[in-house]
Amino acid sequence: MAAPNNNIPAYVLGVGLTKFIKPRALRAYPEMGYEAGVKAMLDAQINYDDVETGVACYCYGDTTSGQRIFYQFGMTSIPIYNTNNACATGSTGLHLARTLVKNGAVNCALVVGFEQMQPGPIKSTSDRPSPMGLSMRMMADTRGIEKTPPNAQYFANAGKEYMEKYGAEARDFAEIARISHEHSQRNPYAQFRDVYTLEQIEKAPMIHWPLTKLQCSPTSDGAGAAVIVSQNFLDARPHLKSQAVLMAGQALLTDSPQLYSKSSMDLVGYDMTRRAAQAAFKEAGVLPKDIEVCELHDCFSANELILLEGLGFSEPGKAHDMVRNGDITYGGKGPIVNPSGGLISKGHPLGATGLAQCAELTWQLRGWANNRLAEGANVALQHNLGLGGAVVVTVYKRADGAKNATISDEQVKQSSQFDYNPAVEARYVTKEDGEKVRSKTARNEYALGDTLEKLQSRL
Repeated sequence: MAAPNNNIPAYVLGVGLTKFIKPRALRAYPEMGYEAGVKAMLDAQINYDDVETGVACYCYGDTTSGQRIFYQFGMTSIPIYNTNNACATGSTGLHLARTLVKNGAVNCALVVGFEQMQPGPIKSTSDRPSPMGLSMRMMADTRGIEKTPPNAQYFANAGKEYMEKYGAEARDFAEIARISHEHSQRNPYAQFRDVYTLEQIEKAPMIHWPLTKLQCSPTSDGAGAAVIVSQNFLDARPHLKSQAVLMAGQALLTDSPQLYSKSSMDLVGYDMTRRAAQAAFKEAGVLPKDIEVCELHDCFSANELILLEGLGFSEPGKAHDMVRNGDITYGGKGPIVNPSGGLISKGHPLGATGLAQCAELTWQLRGWANNRLAEGANVALQHNLGLGGAVVVTVYKRADGAKNATISDEQVKQSSQFDYNPAVEARYVTKEDGEKVRSKTARNEYALGDTLEKLQSRL
């Protein structure tokens, strides 16, 4: 029997973020997840009793860590899914929520992505066969293995292949990082907000040629959340339509046989990104040239360069020309890429990254990101990639079809449940914030543990 072919529009109605910080066990995941979830529900102007399904997104942690977070909002017995899909985990959660809404299973879902990580490069501690084992063997056979972080080797090799095929230079990758760091100074949630010259980036410690330390995303702790709702849910709240963002097209794909074609670019997701972008564009009814702002999974600067082409923003072999011409930043001819600072500067808490990208693009399309706005945008693209592998590409549109315009902090305060603009200022949540959104029928104070005490101490 064929699956139901429902096509109910799904919207991002609310988003929330914590600051992304160095992984030093300074904040535990229940507290971070609580903060992000409360902010998202405040933004959506809902109560947890409205939420019909919860989706938890994380890579490191025990099996029901999602319940540990969601129970703080209320013990309403709703389904809670715990998802893990490598670095694409957060967007996989968004895809699951959208699918449930699109097919009429729920009207309101809350997605919370979070991560508590260990300092230093990502390491596997499992005693079982690695999902990347065959990819590692392929890399060994084609490029060799060195004593540097494996993920850096994968993406550096992809950059080398692009250089060999099209004449890009190491400086092109450094320029991408320079732009990301420059963007990050305006994002209050970014782990790193320092600005660097091109020369400083090039002279930073080499991780794996041609990638220096300032071209690599850091491990991070943090959380993000989003409220995804149906057309009926939004229609019942007409006063919120100006802030709703339509998830106009989306594709979650995995690898094809091209993964093992001996191409270093396809080994890190170039092929599946290209196919997912085409599917998302088709569903949304847009072309790459329609995208004005983009959050791209720049775990390494080399990945951003090759995927400017993979996403269709450049002709084959011309992505480095986009970089050299300044077309990926403000005032350029292409989409503004990673106005948040991207993973390189913002940080990369794996399960939270997809939610952070969603939050940034939501704020961009609303006009709330008034200190870094991609002005005149009404279509945005999110790209989130995980080796092993999975990729999620999402096309967002303003629900009203209009182009964005700058919204002042005062206007945000007047129209929202915040007394500040969360797009340009990062604050902790208060006990009173939680009281507004926690379940009225099934809250349990014991389930909060010490979260409120920790938040109060930070305030």
